[in-house]
Amino acid sequence: MAKETKTNAMRILDRNKVKYEVNLYECDEFIDGIHIADKLKQPYASTFKTLVTIGKSKNYYVFVIPIDKELDLKKAAVIVDEKNLEMIHVKDINSITGYIRGGCTPIGMKKQYKTVLHKTVLDFETVIISGGRLGTQIIIAPKDLVEVTKSEVADIVVE
Repeated sequence: MAKETKTNAMRILDRNKVKYEVNLYECDEFIDGIHIADKLKQPYASTFKTLVTIGKSKNYYVFVIPIDKELDLKKAAVIVDEKNLEMIHVKDINSITGYIRGGCTPIGMKKQYKTVLHKTVLDFETVIISGGRLGTQIIIAPKDLVEVTKSEVADIVVE
C-alpha cells in the first residue's frame, strides 16, 4: 500500500511533536459529519466538526463543535467580542482556510484565526476531527488540540 501523504494539519502536529492517530476511510461524496460517523460507527459526542464564520468586523473565526450540535451564533459572537457572526459561504471555504468542505480542520489553516472549541471537548480522552482532506480523520487528545490551535474552550452550541 502506498505511503499516505500527510496533510498540512499532520505536518504541523509532527512539527509540534503532538501525538495523534490517523483514521482513513472511503469517501466518494461528503454529506455531513453525522453520515460519516454513522458509516464508521463513531460516537457523535466525541466527533467534532469545524465551522468558519465571519464577524461584522470582517474577521474570520473558527468554531469546533460536536457533529450533532448547532453553533449558537449569538453565544459565539459574545465569546469572540463581535456584534454578530454569520457562517461563511461553502464556496469560500477553500480560499479562506486552504481546506475543502468535509476536509476542514482547525489545525493548519492558511492563517491562524481565533478558534473556540465547544466545552465538551474536555470530556474525552481523545476526540475525532477532520484530518485536512476528505476520507481522513485525526484522533487527538483535547489538551493537545487546544494547545496547537491556540484555542479557547466555551459553551457555543444551541441547547
